[in-house]
Amino acid sequence: MPATFGIVDLFAGPGGLGEGFASLAERGHAPFRIGISVEKETSAHWTLRLRAFLREYHERHGYLPNEFIDFHSGDSLEPDWKNVDAEAWRAAETEARALELGTDAAANAIDGAIRELKAKYDDTILIGGPPCQAYSLVGRARSKGKVGYVPEEDERHYLFREYIRVLNKLRPAAFVMENVKGMLSSTVESRLVFEMLMEDLSSLGTGRGHQYELFAIKIDDGVVALKQAALPSDFIVRAEKFGIPQRRHRVIIIGIRSDLASGATDALIPIRSLDRTVSDVIGTMPSLRSGISRGMDDPKTWRRDVVDAARQLAGLHTGKENGSLRKAFTTVARELKKTAPANRSSSSLPEGYGASNDELLRWLERPELRAVSQHETRGHMTSDLGRYLYASVFGSVRGYSPKAADFPSAISPDHRSWSTGAFNDRFRVQLADQAATTITSHISKDGHYFIHPDPIQCRSLTVREAARLQTFPDDYLFLGNRTQQYVQVGNAVPPFLAQKIAALINTVLT
Repeated sequence: MPATFGIVDLFAGPGGLGEGFASLAERGHAPFRIGISVEKETSAHWTLRLRAFLREYHERHGYLPNEFIDFHSGDSLEPDWKNVDAEAWRAAETEARALELGTDAAANAIDGAIRELKAKYDDTILIGGPPCQAYSLVGRARSKGKVGYVPEEDERHYLFREYIRVLNKLRPAAFVMENVKGMLSSTVESRLVFEMLMEDLSSLGTGRGHQYELFAIKIDDGVVALKQAALPSDFIVRAEKFGIPQRRHRVIIIGIRSDLASGATDALIPIRSLDRTVSDVIGTMPSLRSGISRGMDDPKTWRRDVVDAARQLAGLHTGKENGSLRKAFTTVARELKKTAPANRSSSSLPEGYGASNDELLRWLERPELRAVSQHETRGHMTSDLGRYLYASVFGSVRGYSPKAADFPSAISPDHRSWSTGAFNDRFRVQLADQAATTITSHISKDGHYFIHPDPIQCRSLTVREAARLQTFPDDYLFLGNRTQQYVQVGNAVPPFLAQKIAALINTVLT
């Protein structure tokens, strides 16, 4: 019988990393089973628990429950899942725990789960990573502005120590630790956090058994393998190299227990290194219009405002060198005048949904579904609609997103710092024929960094579009309000990437 590994998933968020491991199947066998996943944020835990329930239900019955299909389609309110399948719900509550790591309650629950996993499975795997805010360059910049902020006292710097504690207690066959690039340069008490982390990881097992050999993931000529890292930067994984439609760069450390590490040398998996684009995954999604956040919000008003903005922008672009932009703005105005604006939300499945032979679309599209979910636009100020329109047209014509200096003064924000370079990328369009920039939790604040490439729609990305760029399958529902949904999507590991990592680790261990 092939080996089965029990998973401990820490700092799980909505479950992207765990989804990749749990979804792997090799010759009909699922080598990885999630035993416990831990997340303290309430809405992310709800999402995590629902996914655990659906995974358990599908394993028991071979299909998704009708109650979920109805809820996903918007045809019903969320049911009481324990009335749908009490045993599956019990299993989900056991698996997905709302716990704050670093507390005694969390430690006791995890230690109990570890004992059960060791008794139930051939071996175990630890996955996850501490919260990234303290490591990220943006998070550190914000923290410096806090009155009385002392980096050495920021508990987020030390949450990786809880990961180390669990790793030492669990002694798994392998572990995966993921974090932002900023952790490579973050310092505490004049020491690099990354150096402290590597010391902790390297010292595990000293004097008491097997230690861990640390590996980076490399991809070359269509093959993914593990390698010994010569530099900290070797641990950076570029998601777009794995067929993810997003330029997401993260630190991923793979640890293999020394009694099993000999298998890492020859472990490799083939991969189709396709350059996936924004259009590949959201280009067939139903077209939508944005809303208007202040004042009247109806299709007629929206169309008038966007047409006025298009005509204004066409008039601002005179001269031969601006002919292509002027023509594009004129075309947008003409197209909007002759067609009815789209709705602000749509649940319609794209034509041919679930029938594609494309590997990524087969992963995203789930034939059991009757609708697209969480595809609804936000409202924007009328002045920002003109800027969104400008960015999307500029991107389609020039092939790159405009910088602050590219914006005509007539539509530039009335902000004294606008021309200093501090807001150079304040409005960023996601280019249709390229991979997206990194989907971050900041997408929850506004849509300025995540403008849809289609000028006719003149809007930011929906939750579902962001989720697709993160490679979450369409049956992955994010619970909580829309802001919380965006945060969950932005903070997650792309599941399609996680599955590739899981396949590589499985090759090492089997």
